[in-house]
Amino acid sequence: MTILSGGCRKTGTSAAVAAPPPAVTAPAPPPPTAYTFATGSPDGIGKFFHGREIAKVMGHPAIGWLERDEREKEEAPTKAIAALSLKPDAVIADIGAGSGYYSFRISPQVPQGRVVAVDIQPEMLDFLRNKSRELGITNVEPHLGAVDGVQLPAASLDAALMVDAYHEFSQPAEMLASLRHALKSGGKVYLLEFRGEDPEVPIKILHKMTEAQARLEFEAAGFRFVSNSTALPWQHLLVFENP
Repeated sequence: MTILSGGCRKTGTSAAVAAPPPAVTAPAPPPPTAYTFATGSPDGIGKFFHGREIAKVMGHPAIGWLERDEREKEEAPTKAIAALSLKPDAVIADIGAGSGYYSFRISPQVPQGRVVAVDIQPEMLDFLRNKSRELGITNVEPHLGAVDGVQLPAASLDAALMVDAYHEFSQPAEMLASLRHALKSGGKVYLLEFRGEDPEVPIKILHKMTEAQARLEFEAAGFRFVSNSTALPWQHLLVFENP
């Protein structure tokens, strides 16, 4: 996830790099998409995907918001990570990794595997590298993605995690096609998004998603819906599978 100063909260509410991976091959292009364009809302870009306005990307200057102490209370990341059920040698991509808040917490779950921390902002990757060195963590691999793809080899991932990031992707159809390309058959996608159905979640509307909207977009891209947990304080934890 990427973030600007002030975050996406409503106003007034309270490494060492592993060996080089195989060459990246291009995924098949996604099917024709129903992107539409209209005058955007203040928090959106005026581009719509399956009827959802895409939120503005928020950037690296407020890494501190990602690292805030309140995040455990608001999002229960410890509980979310425990639900991932990763094998010790799994390769998981943290897409939109931002400061690596989740990447570094996942790394002990995959001691013989690795966490590929994907972000499109070089500043975030620099932060990740520095923090990896400070913490002595060797299985978190910063990786530069692109707005239209994760830039990873075919069938190289056992799982992928997206935490409060997918709603900002400016080319979601292309990203989902790229993700399917990078996942092994049977690989899982864990999607955490603030619950759009719940008006009590104090997050701006374009930075939330409903289960129905997420399923619409992922199933149209060929993913199979597995489950959704609402055990987290503010977020959905949706699981999809690459057939």
